[in-house]
Amino acid sequence: MCNHFICITCGTQTECLSTQPKSCLICNDKRQYINPNGQKWTTLEHMITSQKFKNTINYEESDLYSIKTEPEVGIGQTAYMIQNNGFNLLWDCITYIDQNTINEINSLGGIQAIALSHPHYYSSQVEWAELFKIPIYIHEDDREWVSRPSEKIHFWSGEQLELSIGLRLHRLGGHFKGGTVLEWEKGNEQKGILFSGDIIQVVADPNWVSFMYSYPNLIPLPAATVERIAKRVAKLKFDRIYNAFYRIVQMDGKHVVQKSADRYIKALNGTLFDT
Repeated sequence: MCNHFICITCGTQTECLSTQPKSCLICNDKRQYINPNGQKWTTLEHMITSQKFKNTINYEESDLYSIKTEPEVGIGQTAYMIQNNGFNLLWDCITYIDQNTINEINSLGGIQAIALSHPHYYSSQVEWAELFKIPIYIHEDDREWVSRPSEKIHFWSGEQLELSIGLRLHRLGGHFKGGTVLEWEKGNEQKGILFSGDIIQVVADPNWVSFMYSYPNLIPLPAATVERIAKRVAKLKFDRIYNAFYRIVQMDGKHVVQKSADRYIKALNGTLFDT
């Protein structure tokens, strides 16, 4: 008998194994960390039978819902369900899923695909894909970080992929080589929404964003990488930004990214402040 073990620190699920792995592929990387108390594992079955967890699906704005687990699991990210002209997309993924979650999502029209920003949110993506019988879209540059392989996973290539009219994936790199954001032209009353995961991170002051190679270990990105990301984003249609932790830039998001990139580069180059 084998189990799909889930790392308690990051919430990522493994392939089917007979014994618990010694380490987690995702956590054993300089962008993440191994729990100081040691590597620990659980399973989705154990989480469900414990009756400790619940997913809350909240209406955010027209054709957009957030999905969040309480108490937090792993990194604690929020997933989003986007309804785009009959095509429902799950943007990023969370670890916990149960029958109540499935029923509620189906009552909203179900989901037709899953798309991921980067490996930290792969979580139990294959579990979700198999339950809803849908594909997963991951950029091929992050193939090596998939800990549970599946025929449901479609590795896309290049810099852009349109999943549905006006709903596009863009590879920006940075945090991960295949780091991806989602552009939704129809969102925010046709002004556009950018779903950034933490490829672009909305910070405590929602008038600014930031960029990092590692957030928990505070490793910055090079100035040239941030400049490249900002130039790519400038071509997209959006006014609002949702990150992976329910922080939102409500308006003027494109300008926020550009001024934040400028501030970041000045800080790296030593011209922002004197200390």
